Amino acid sequence: MKNLNWLGIPLHPFVLLVAFLLINPSVAQEIYFPEKGEKWKSESPEKLGFSPEKLDAAIEFAKGNEYEGARDLRVAILKGFSHEPFHRLAGPTKKRGGPTGMILKNGVLVANWGDTKRVDMTFSVTKSYLSTICGLALDNRLIESVENHVSEYVWDGTFKGEQNSKITWHHLLNQSSDWSGNLFGMYDWADRPPREGSIDDWKNRELNEPGKVFEYNDARVNVLAYSLLQVWRKPLPMVLKEKVMDPIGASTTWRWHGYDSSWTTIDGIKMQSVSGGGHSGGGIFINTEDHARFGLLFMNNGNWDGNQLISKKWVKMATQPSEANESYGYMWWLNKGNRKWEGLDENIFYAAGFGGNFIVVDQAKGIVIVTRWLNPSKIGNFVKLVMESMVE
Repeated sequence: MKNLNWLGIPLHPFVLLVAFLLINPSVAQEIYFPEKGEKWKSESPEKLGFSPEKLDAAIEFAKGNEYEGARDLRVAILKGFSHEPFHRLAGPTKKRGGPTGMILKNGVLVANWGDTKRVDMTFSVTKSYLSTICGLALDNRLIESVENHVSEYVWDGTFKGEQNSKITWHHLLNQSSDWSGNLFGMYDWADRPPREGSIDDWKNRELNEPGKVFEYNDARVNVLAYSLLQVWRKPLPMVLKEKVMDPIGASTTWRWHGYDSSWTTIDGIKMQSVSGGGHSGGGIFINTEDHARFGLLFMNNGNWDGNQLISKKWVKMATQPSEANESYGYMWWLNKGNRKWEGLDENIFYAAGFGGNFIVVDQAKGIVIVTRWLNPSKIGNFVKLVMESMVE
């Protein structure tokens, strides 16, 4: 085999290959992508580099720390958000199952528990799917830049006025917009208001400059969903199905709901604007295996078995700290700042929803964890147990 030269130094091709693999470790490790409908490929924990005893302990921890809210999610939702004025169930709900989860290593199933095919509500995990729709709009050049003002695309009055006209896609995506108004009968100020003060105080508060203050607010997330509906000009569940869920082999059982009041007409066709969460009902209803496929897609930088479904650029953008909150990107949580899980790498990012729904991604280790109905305060402990079960 003929040697190559670099600065006059002979290099054997095998040496070059080893160096390339060291620089690009993802190339050295083949990733498994399950075909639609096939039984997920699994291997023993030992073969995948896990201690069976420690892994079992982690799973038992997840099973033993179930979210304490009622399995009738109508009850759990109304109790959980009882502080909000005018709060009501405006979209569908579904009674939930018990603790469920999956752990993947480079796509291969390491372990699973519970009914992974059961369709359940997933609450604010929906937001990570929603932000992906925005990434696809950029990839398809429907939106030029996240720094564009949304009013350039949505001119029906949703972004009129001194405050709302300043809002960019970037602000909506990282929840720093402080959009002010009423959408589908829901006011921004009535969503997760401060514990102190009155309705008059909340309604008449001083607005923050867009981009300056992070505030988790479903009314404004729904404004993002509505704005993306205007851009795509077709229902967002159709976009997600065609661009992501069908290509990754997801089941036919997932659904994405809006509210009874969230219908609009575009191009003469009545369409529902979906919600970005479920605390008023609605959002994505999905099984654990479909979540795992979505997590695997992001673990592999938007590439599914050689097909770049979402640009690598978008995955990186979505998982960067925002100016207003270093723990939050574009509707993905980051293991940084005041949300950092003790003893775990900062490269981890995750989707999170009410009731203990999580998709956790560690690209460096090739790990995807989906866990459902885990006590939210225990997620950091659980992920740490899983990571500690890996044999160095």
